[in-house]
Amino acid sequence: MLLTTATHCEESAESGMVCRRIRVRGQVQGVGFRPFVYRLAGELQLTGWVRNDSAGVLIEAQGEVHRQQALLRRLKSEAPPLARIDVLEASAAPLTAATEFVIAESVAGPTQTGVTPDAAICADCLEELCDPGDRRWRYAFINCTHCGPRYTLTRALPYDRPQTSMAGFTQCADCQREYDDPADRRFHAQPNACPVCGPRLTLLNDAGRAVAGDAIAATLDLLARGKIVAIKGLGGFHLACDARNAAAVARLRERKQREEKPFAVMLANAASAETVVHVSSAEKTLLTSRERPIVLLRKRAACDAALPGALSGLAPGLAWLGVMLPYTPLYTLLFHEAAGRPAGTDWLEASQPLALVMTSANPGGEPIVCDNDEALMRLSGIADAFLLHDRDIVSRCDDSVVRANGTAQTAPLQSHFQFIRRARGYTPQAIKLAQAGPAVLALGGHLKSSICLTRGDEAFVSQHIGDLDNANTCAALEETVERFMSLLEIHPQIVVHDLHPDFYSTRLATQLAQARGIPTLAVQHHHAHIAAVAAEHGLEEPLLGLALDGFGLGEEGGVGGGLWGGELLLLDGSHCQRLGHLGEIALPGGDRAAREPWRMAAAALHALGRTDQIEARFAQAGARTVAHMLRSGFNTPSTSSCGRWFDAAAGLLGVRDLTAFEGQAAMLLEGLAESYGQVDALPGGYLLDGARLDLSPTMAYLAEERDAARGAARFHATLAQGLAAWTIAASEKSGIRRVALGGGCFLNRVLSADLHGRLVEAGLEVFEASLLPPNDGGLSLGQAWVALQTGG
Repeated sequence: MLLTTATHCEESAESGMVCRRIRVRGQVQGVGFRPFVYRLAGELQLTGWVRNDSAGVLIEAQGEVHRQQALLRRLKSEAPPLARIDVLEASAAPLTAATEFVIAESVAGPTQTGVTPDAAICADCLEELCDPGDRRWRYAFINCTHCGPRYTLTRALPYDRPQTSMAGFTQCADCQREYDDPADRRFHAQPNACPVCGPRLTLLNDAGRAVAGDAIAATLDLLARGKIVAIKGLGGFHLACDARNAAAVARLRERKQREEKPFAVMLANAASAETVVHVSSAEKTLLTSRERPIVLLRKRAACDAALPGALSGLAPGLAWLGVMLPYTPLYTLLFHEAAGRPAGTDWLEASQPLALVMTSANPGGEPIVCDNDEALMRLSGIADAFLLHDRDIVSRCDDSVVRANGTAQTAPLQSHFQFIRRARGYTPQAIKLAQAGPAVLALGGHLKSSICLTRGDEAFVSQHIGDLDNANTCAALEETVERFMSLLEIHPQIVVHDLHPDFYSTRLATQLAQARGIPTLAVQHHHAHIAAVAAEHGLEEPLLGLALDGFGLGEEGGVGGGLWGGELLLLDGSHCQRLGHLGEIALPGGDRAAREPWRMAAAALHALGRTDQIEARFAQAGARTVAHMLRSGFNTPSTSSCGRWFDAAAGLLGVRDLTAFEGQAAMLLEGLAESYGQVDALPGGYLLDGARLDLSPTMAYLAEERDAARGAARFHATLAQGLAAWTIAASEKSGIRRVALGGGCFLNRVLSADLHGRLVEAGLEVFEASLLPPNDGGLSLGQAWVALQTGG
């Protein structure tokens, strides 16, 4: 609609009429905010207009004072489900001659707003999807203003259909009526469509030829016959197979070259999940949330039972299984088909037998595939068939992975869950910063890469990009940088990167800065970990930080030196001081030791003066060579990495000699510790030698322990006690009572909960990552925060 023509009038004191201009910023585009305002204005008998613009939503409302007050109050309290109001400002405006309230056309300009994340199918759309009498019955692209794709199909702001990948789909008369009606649930729902005018499904076989018949039914038939199907979702393709078919799962592992790394499973509902995993009320809330992440849930015995139909091949040896529920109409239809196409949604209350592996379609750790032609090329030889559609994915975006947080939280921003991977459903929500500053671009590290762009007092952190150890992921990093800068219209004034000179992210930062004529800033890895926690909690005063992870280059040496990973830090603005570190342990063979826990166990024995036991203890072809390397000091750099101490413990307990994926040994150790239950820390299990926390006494105990679960529990308890004592001593010395915990080791729930409890009991205020993962996925935010602390 066009903006109502208005003339200025004097305010009438007698009538109590006023006109206010109201600015709303936050997640307010593509969420039904304008029709919400339109309905409120009608109920409150206000005249004026509402429109989208580059800053968010702008309202001009005219009416009696008490109605204006009611409008402001209800804007906050009754906002649509997907909306998030960050700023609500009202100012006086001249009275006009407006006689109605209208929804005005959007106005473009310099972007000051954000993009709404994708949202799972809502209850209303689900009802229509399963209603044989509805015109969208079994339509795979049903959506409304309360659900569906947003970020992954948006090309530019403001969020209007011509600026999305729906631009090429002209709405039919029925859809257009819905789209134009402010009272309709689909008013200005930009992906609005139906079977007459919208995107369509096509099933292709492995030769690229169309398969006849109903695409959903044919896909389910293929899955039931043990085939692997590449399915185009919201942010990319999934590789799907029958999770209860062990041969199909093994075939997928072989083709994807994913020997033991866990697969996620998609189940129809929480009732289905409860047959194979334990689901608490908090975990059920996560499973059924509009974000629909993958949730790590503790397995039941039935999950790994040696029986037909069990899910034993999905997460071998691990105590947890990643579970998600259908979040798109397309995925829901697969389960609806398997249930016999029942009318209504009652079928979703009962347990359903169908279980589908849903793993990101990315060969060999590369970025998730998101384009049809790309899928046919890159997934050839992996998938037996391709379920495609003709709506483009603008931004590739993996599934998010979370875990319910069992620790007692002390800070108001801390969440009831913890991110392991932040992507679909949450990206690119802005993170509010304590202060504004110049625009910063931060490029993260090497593993679990993400980028961060700041604008004023907002930080926009990208979806998970991946490990920068292949050309396609490096290209995806570049693509994400350009996409974010273009979409948000942010022109950085400084580029920030990790201290390591050989990371691709570091080299790209240098190239971008040179091309734009702006400076760069290098931020030490563990400094960034703690800074990320400070940023999301708005902490500006000095604080202590425990940074525990696998690796980060320290400030004291170049490549090959300064291999940090177990650090006690003092953070004061942009300044970071290393107060202490874990006792160092050798890396026999360098990087190879990080993939072979037996080598770390050998290093622990060497440190205990028991080098002569290495060859007899470890049945590895290189045991004699490793013992010689440790004696001579050849190719055995030392590290303070907490992750490597976990590997040493796993190797000594015989939990794992070789790992198939990063962090596997530590995950197995954590599962054993949790299953064993609480134990006391080992008396004298650590030494506090000045600024150094030495774990050698615990290694001596583990070398003799024959019960792996008990040893794992003891290791966790002793490590937590030692870290707590170390931190408390630093707090007493410095007078600082706030502690931030950062780094990938804090994904370990057993360690985090125990340490958190000990620190809080000692009177310290503890802050943990909640808006981002504690691992390297949060580094970019920390880097940006440091740059802002320096003034850019």
